Amino acid sequence: MARKPAARHKRRKPRIHRHSAPGAAPGTLLVAPDARRTVVRVMAYNEQELVQYELTEIEQVRPLLARYTVTWINVEGLADTRLIARVGELFQLHALALEDVVNVHQRPKIDPYSNHLFIVTHMLRDVGHLDFEQVSIFLGRNYLITFQQKPGDCFDSIRERLRHNVGRLRKTGPDYLAYSMLDAIIDAYFPVAERFADSLDRLEDQLAGPSSPNILDELHHVRHNLLLLRRSVSPQRDSLSQLLRDEHPLFTEETRVFLRDCHDHTFQLMELLEVYREICLDLRDCYLSHVSNRMNEIMKLLTVIATVFMPLSFIASLYGMNFDPNVAGNMPELRLPYAYPVVLLGMVALSLGMLYCFRRQNWIEPLRKPAAGNGQVSSPRGSNAADGKVR
Repeated sequence: MARKPAARHKRRKPRIHRHSAPGAAPGTLLVAPDARRTVVRVMAYNEQELVQYELTEIEQVRPLLARYTVTWINVEGLADTRLIARVGELFQLHALALEDVVNVHQRPKIDPYSNHLFIVTHMLRDVGHLDFEQVSIFLGRNYLITFQQKPGDCFDSIRERLRHNVGRLRKTGPDYLAYSMLDAIIDAYFPVAERFADSLDRLEDQLAGPSSPNILDELHHVRHNLLLLRRSVSPQRDSLSQLLRDEHPLFTEETRVFLRDCHDHTFQLMELLEVYREICLDLRDCYLSHVSNRMNEIMKLLTVIATVFMPLSFIASLYGMNFDPNVAGNMPELRLPYAYPVVLLGMVALSLGMLYCFRRQNWIEPLRKPAAGNGQVSSPRGSNAADGKVR
């Protein structure tokens, strides 16, 4: 049965697609042709009451703003630029911020404006591969507006807490809701990072066992994904540092305490990603060293075999010359009755003697086949990596 070739991982290269023409006016709203249909959902609440439904017109949110403490407007899909512009007019959102909403290649950042705070972050979807989505958040005095590229997010736990009035959400303002979203987005990175840690454990076990030709390709794949995770988490850490450093009136001092905890999570995540990337490099070097040592042993064995057969070839070629043994002086030993077995025994003795001398000089060693899990391949992991794997 033919063996199927190993599947190769195709790297996804980060690209920036601007849909507005060069030199377009600031604030131009142009979206991708494949943008999802726009759906607007609202959750308005105070400590005693909560309402939620889907909006058909953005003007329907006006009475909610006057009645409830917090109004959360979630816009899924960016195809309807007219509706997005209408949201900007209703809440007096800055035109440059709205342009960053539809151009979904923004770096995570914090932009303060006069009446609102604009937050850009990257949400990671756990769909079997790395799928990053830009989430744009507008924080106002009594409202929170989120823009997502497509349906589905990691905020279901937040919605459940709001519906059942669990925790502090219903008792606090929109700043605490914004913190809860940022914390949920950061927490969604940890299971993915731990999945890559499990992949590294599996690859390390394979290194201790029989060699596999796919290990190097899988190591490159894991390291590339860890690099993408780091490129996403690093600016989010910087933006949270800016948010903690520069005080803003929309974030209360009580909420800033929780933001520090979210900021610590980003540092912890960055340290884990750095450790895992170093483990990838160590495993790659270990694999290449293992392959190189194995090749050196094979070449040494072949060299010994060739060296042993060199004198045997000389003897065989010498007595294989077509001289007449009946002529005086021409190889008289060929006329001995036991010349043939004597030469064969001499060749065997010569070979065994050479092998014995090589073994005494430690030039040759018996090839050892590594057994799985016998610890012959030293682990590049340190105690910090193992301890930092579980959050």
